Amino acid sequence: MASIIKANQLQDFGGNSILTSDGAGNVTPNAQGLQNTPAFFAHLSAQQDVTSATFTKLQANTEIIDIGGYYDNSTNYRYTPLVAGKYFVFGAIHLDATGGNYSDGIVEVRKNGTKVDQIAARFNTSVNRGTEFTVPVSGIIDMNGTTDYIELWGYLTVNSGSSDFEDSYGTNFGAYKLIGV
Repeated sequence: MASIIKANQLQDFGGNSILTSDGAGNVTPNAQGLQNTPAFFAHLSAQQDVTSATFTKLQANTEIIDIGGYYDNSTNYRYTPLVAGKYFVFGAIHLDATGGNYSDGIVEVRKNGTKVDQIAARFNTSVNRGTEFTVPVSGIIDMNGTTDYIELWGYLTVNSGSSDFEDSYGTNFGAYKLIGV
C-alpha cells in the first residue's frame, strides 16, 4: 500500500521553512544548506587589450547572474562571496593575436592574489595556425565567507601583431557554492 503526503511547505522543528512548493510541482529549497548559492556568471562585453607576455586580470564586466551581489563587475573584477564553503569556479579566456601569431596562452584563477589553479596551452612557434584560441580553467576552491576573493587572469605570448582578450561568451568567469560537501 502506498501513501501520499500533500503539503506546500516542509518545516523543521523550529518552524523554519526547509522546502516550499507552488502546487504545480515546482519545489524551492529554502534552507541555505540545500542551495548552491551564492553564484555568479559574467562575461567580457568589449575587447580587452593586453600586453604580450604579461599576466592581465580579466575585466568581465557584464553580469548574467550575481546571486548575493558579491561580484564586482566595475572596479576590481573579483568575486568575494560572504558565505563560507566550497565553490566550483570556472572561466575561459578567448585569446587573440590580432594580425600575427602566438606561442602560448595561460589562464589562471587567483585566490587572494595567489594562483590556485592554472591551465596553459603551449605551441610550437614554427607551426602555422590561426590567431585565436580559448583556454578554459575550472576547480574547487574553499572560501572563508569574509575576506577570501577570486579573480581570473590571462597571459598570451604574441610573436607578432597585437594581443587581446576577445569579447564574447567564450571569455567568461563564474562560480557557485557546492551543496553537500
